[in-house]
Amino acid sequence: MPEDEEYSVDRLKMQFMLLFSRQGKLRLQKWYVPLSDKEKKKITRELVQTVLARKPKMCSFLEWRDLKIVYKRYASLYFCCAIEDQDNELITLEIIHRYVELLDKYFGSVCELDIIFNFEKAYFILDEFLLGGEAQETSKKNVLKAIEQADLLQENIDFQTRLFAGVMVPNMATESSGLFQN
Repeated sequence: MPEDEEYSVDRLKMQFMLLFSRQGKLRLQKWYVPLSDKEKKKITRELVQTVLARKPKMCSFLEWRDLKIVYKRYASLYFCCAIEDQDNELITLEIIHRYVELLDKYFGSVCELDIIFNFEKAYFILDEFLLGGEAQETSKKNVLKAIEQADLLQENIDFQTRLFAGVMVPNMATESSGLFQN
């Protein structure tokens, strides 16, 4: 196998990932290539219609424009990725599956509502897993550990903010009221 082919298999470069419902509602989108908002909307509309029109028993790979589209349905959500023509579809399916496993582990049996109401966390998990369209960390354990650490940091910041607001605001109010007394 030539060296450049080995690189393309090892370093899959995703163009974008879309998550959408069976009703065609976009739930999450991550673009790894620069495109205008108009082009993103056009691509999203086209792909959602194309994927939803396919029968359940059909292949999860399709050629679209100059890209390969790889998708997988989990419950009521479709996970759809675009990759370069020479990239490996099975690795892409594995990446989709790994992302679903991470979501499932974090949310505990993830569902569409988890994505809707915790989309920031869904993006964060994706960003811990993929960077620039390439798998950054393949270990579920390491990704979940990084997410747990980020959650702890956020809780600490929230606690300190509440503590600061709770301690400082009454003191400031007391001090300022004393300044204006005759």
